[in-house]
Amino acid sequence: MTDDIPTLRRILRDCRTIAVVGLSAEWHRPSNFVAKYLRQHGYRVIAVNPRYTEVLGERCYQSLADIAEPVDMVDVFRRSEDVLPIALQAIAIGAKCLWQQIGVMNREADARARSAGLDCVMDRCAKIEHARLFGGLHWVGVNTGVISAKRPVEFQHHHGRPNLQA
Repeated sequence: MTDDIPTLRRILRDCRTIAVVGLSAEWHRPSNFVAKYLRQHGYRVIAVNPRYTEVLGERCYQSLADIAEPVDMVDVFRRSEDVLPIALQAIAIGAKCLWQQIGVMNREADARARSAGLDCVMDRCAKIEHARLFGGLHWVGVNTGVISAKRPVEFQHHHGRPNLQA
């Protein structure tokens, strides 16, 4: 598992085309949140899910092998037991990184991808790591400047009474 901040930063800086395996078309699913976030931050996101023909307004591929363009990172939103064949496909298409999302940890897939020269990340979220390392942590008001403990002038008390005339 990659906990090394410089390595995570390099991966997220250099891997600009990301195939999201298991990307859901349902807006409330974590894979959809992550894909939207990555797109908003300049990444090319390619959907891979045999259940759909289109996700987020773009073609959705049945498998990694169907993608015609180079893929830098394979971001996996599948059960841990389903990751090994995905890792083997990632190796076969020449991906640079196998990223297993939070809760996804297939050590055999990780070892196979590492031995083939891929960077590997397990049990981490690309969205959270990008926000943490590149300053975009805006989830639920954190760091947005919207929530503040400082009262606006009109609500500051003057001699025990609110000053509403400011």
